[in-house]
Amino acid sequence: MRKVIISLAPVRAGAPVDKKKLAEDVEKSVLAGAGMCHLHCRRPDGTLTSDITDFIASFEEILARTDVVVQASTGGVSDMNIVERCNPLNYRRVESSSLNGGTTNLGEAVYINTFEDINYCAKASYDRGIIPEVEVFDIGMIYNIERSRRETAYRSPVFYNLVFGHRGGMQADIPCLLAFRSAVPANARWGVTHYGRENWEFLAAAIALGASVVRIGFEDSAYLAPGRQAQWNYELVKRLAELIRAMGLETATPEETREIMGMKDLRKKEAAGMGTGNEDI
Repeated sequence: MRKVIISLAPVRAGAPVDKKKLAEDVEKSVLAGAGMCHLHCRRPDGTLTSDITDFIASFEEILARTDVVVQASTGGVSDMNIVERCNPLNYRRVESSSLNGGTTNLGEAVYINTFEDINYCAKASYDRGIIPEVEVFDIGMIYNIERSRRETAYRSPVFYNLVFGHRGGMQADIPCLLAFRSAVPANARWGVTHYGRENWEFLAAAIALGASVVRIGFEDSAYLAPGRQAQWNYELVKRLAELIRAMGLETATPEETREIMGMKDLRKKEAAGMGTGNEDI
């Protein structure tokens, strides 16, 4: 049976972070079907930072409660440079990272990711045994990554996260989904994020078309049903898991997520005690 990875992005941009409540929510989300948790490096007040202290504290609280694949974001619109944005990769329990595929408009902000940034982030991830998930906001970014692969050794298959819904990027409609999917290389895997989501139809279409990963959570949308916002992330995960199973598929456990994404090498590294959590890039 085909397994679909549910990737949970549980923190709204700029929202305060209570690590104990977050850990409770993620624990229930894993029980509901999530396999991976995606966090930005934030202070308790929700602002982005290059200091990974609170990022580590949040994941330590989560991992004390449940086994989940740790995905570190290397993105977000801020004044940080790419070296600072990659600081979360120094946390020894990171298994996956976001890798942004190029520069785009996010509303009125310009989200800058140069080719130098892309190559730096890819190398910083792979040097640590971390599997990147490439975030692409328009089709051209897929070709950016194909160019980057000629300069940096990527592990196969490459995972693409096709991001829809941001003002300035691809919009969440079927023609855009089909166009985006058609540009993904045949030897790669892909998933979707629907930012600002107000329905479930687009995610259902992506799953039907073969998405390996579907992202859900308050970072992108709290929409649960018409006129109803979720109070907890696990409600969204439960609804998405129900949708996946209704399509005759199943959600991937954290261990199955590691298998699908090729993370076994990292598990061996952690078991051997390699990495202190604060190496220099």
